[in-house]
Amino acid sequence: MISKSMAAALNNHMNFELYSANMYLSMSSCANEMGLKGTASWFMVQYQEEMTHFMKFYNYLIDQGINISILANKEIPNTYRSLLDMFEKTLAHEQVITGCINELTELAVKEKDHASQIFLQWFITEQIEEENNDRDIIAKLKIVGKDGHGVLMIDSDLGQRVFVPPAGGAAPFPVA
Repeated sequence: MISKSMAAALNNHMNFELYSANMYLSMSSCANEMGLKGTASWFMVQYQEEMTHFMKFYNYLIDQGINISILANKEIPNTYRSLLDMFEKTLAHEQVITGCINELTELAVKEKDHASQIFLQWFITEQIEEENNDRDIIAKLKIVGKDGHGVLMIDSDLGQRVFVPPAGGAAPFPVA
């Protein structure tokens, strides 16, 4: 049994995951406009991952008998100074998500909601990976600076990323 306060907190976070997905979709578009097709692809994979996160929360709430609410999203930024700026904002965003997951976990512990604690463990591990990946990309971008050849090499590397649905379940939407 899930409490009303836990259901509301999970529902709010589910909507934040949807915002995250849309933010990364916007970043994909911006990277495409910059001529960075690899980076555009990387952010499209990030969009797909965030939609998977959204659906994990959706399905968990539905399984708990909760009628979810989709909230209106605030406007999403769609301009960035550089590729480094995009990834610094990505890391900052993922750090906010980590804080939110930690707060949800603390609420689950406080309420002795063991099912939600178990559910949230996957996201705790996921956030470690998300932040580490972003820090690695930022470090590489700082090394190459504004060198066009270096940026293109990183862009090519980023384009190698593919969406892999998480273990234990298929993607909630068709994979391109």
